[in-house]
Amino acid sequence: MEHSPAQAPIGIFDSGIGGLTVCKKILEKMPKESIIYFGDTARVPYGSKSRATVIRYAKSCASLLIERGVKLLVIACNTASVFALETLQQSFSVPVIGVVGPGARAACKRSRSGRIGVIGTRGMIGTGCYERKIQQLREDCVVWSKSCPLFVPFVEEGWTEGKIIEEVAQIYLADLMNEEIDTLILGCTHYPLLRKVIGKVMGPSVSLVDSAEETAIEVKEILEGKGWLNHAEQRGEHLFLVSDTPDTFVKTGEQFLGAQLTNVQWVDL
Repeated sequence: MEHSPAQAPIGIFDSGIGGLTVCKKILEKMPKESIIYFGDTARVPYGSKSRATVIRYAKSCASLLIERGVKLLVIACNTASVFALETLQQSFSVPVIGVVGPGARAACKRSRSGRIGVIGTRGMIGTGCYERKIQQLREDCVVWSKSCPLFVPFVEEGWTEGKIIEEVAQIYLADLMNEEIDTLILGCTHYPLLRKVIGKVMGPSVSLVDSAEETAIEVKEILEGKGWLNHAEQRGEHLFLVSDTPDTFVKTGEQFLGAQLTNVQWVDL
C-alpha cells in the first residue's frame, strides 16, 4: 500500500447503485475514512446470474479495488455476499465482509420471540441465505421470507413515499404481519430508502434491521480492532467508479448516498 493502513481507503463494491446506502452508513459512522466505491453498472443485476458468473464478476470488482490499495473490502451486494464472500476472503489478504452476516447477527440479537422476517429481491430470497445464517446463529428462530420485486424500481424512480408505495408495501408485507414477527431484515441495499413506509406498515412493535447500518458497525469494529481507523483532522476523500456511463449513476445515486456525487469515473474492466 502507498499509505499506512489507517490512511488507506475502504473499498466497497456493488452490482450498481444500491451499495451506496452501505457507503452512506460507513461515512456517517467514520467521516474521516476515505472510500473507493465501484458500481458494476455495465453488468447489473447480479441476482439473475449463475453462482459461477457472480463469483467471477465479484473477483474482478475486488481486484480493481485491491489494486488501488484499499485496507478493507465490503461486498455491498446481497447476491455477491452469498456466492462470493468465502472466495474473496481466501483470495485476498485484506479483511472482506459482506452484508448478509451483519444483518443476520443483528436480527438474532434484537428478536425477543425468535420470529424473524426477511424481505429482498426474488434472487436473494431464493438463495435462503438469511434463513441459514440466522439458524446457524440461533437455533430457536423461525424465519419467514418474502420477495418484494417492485421495491427496487420504485426506489430508483424516487417513489419512496406516498399512497401507491404504501399500498404495495401492505400487499407484500401482509403475510409477514400475519406471522407476528417482531424483527424484519431489510435484505436489499435499496430498501433503507423505504424504511419509513415499511415501518409504518409493520408498526412500532417490529424492529427493522438495516443490513447497511449493521455492516457499517462491523466495518468500524474491525478497523478499531486492527488499529486502522483514520484519525486525520480532515474528512476523507472519495472516489466513485462505474463500469458504464456515469450519468445515470450520478443522477440516481445521490438519493442513495444522501449527498452530492462528485469524482465519478468510468473504468474498463
